[in-house]
Amino acid sequence: MTQIVNWKPYDSIDQLAEAACQRVLDAADKAIIAHDSFKLVLAGGTAPVKAYQLLATKPADWSKWHIYYGDERCLPVDDSERNSLVAEQKWLDLVAIPKEQIHRIPAELGAGIGAEQYAQDVAAAGAFDLVLLGMGEDGHTASLFPGHVHNVDELTHAVHNSPKPPADRVTISAKALSNTVELIFIVSGDKQEALAAWKNQQDIPATHLCPASGVDVLLSV
Repeated sequence: MTQIVNWKPYDSIDQLAEAACQRVLDAADKAIIAHDSFKLVLAGGTAPVKAYQLLATKPADWSKWHIYYGDERCLPVDDSERNSLVAEQKWLDLVAIPKEQIHRIPAELGAGIGAEQYAQDVAAAGAFDLVLLGMGEDGHTASLFPGHVHNVDELTHAVHNSPKPPADRVTISAKALSNTVELIFIVSGDKQEALAAWKNQQDIPATHLCPASGVDVLLSV
């Protein structure tokens, strides 16, 4: 399936975070009206975390929110490099989302077991309402890295050779991340080379996300 991309540039990372925050709130409203719940996949990274800090200050029907993570590092649950810990400290611990509706990746169990267990959560979720993703300088997204080969039919992947430490990670697959009503990339920093590759339709992981509704790229670079 060909990826449809809408590019949306912003003048600053603060404007980018504000826009991302509002897009999340709008998607939540639509999903709750449609089916009384909102299934959101979170990204790590500087700009997404700024958006999470803004969300912590907003009113919302938090009881209907269900939180998932695009990927996680295989580190102890209290390690500061965990995506889940950062999201909890900056946002999730500050609002009234029921704890059982926050679906951490059990990456502390190791990549293999963590991926196997999280696949059950992803399968139970079905289609997501909104997936947030970042992008690295090499075009990776979540923990889908250039040159890595995965079974395309899997819902999650165990990653053992990440080029960025730690080597072991768990990631939701491109197939499962594409099973969403909306998909938004939040891109900031020095990503010009990867963005040029993306716009030239080169084969980088960010191009493998192909939801039917297309992809919105909010960027400040």
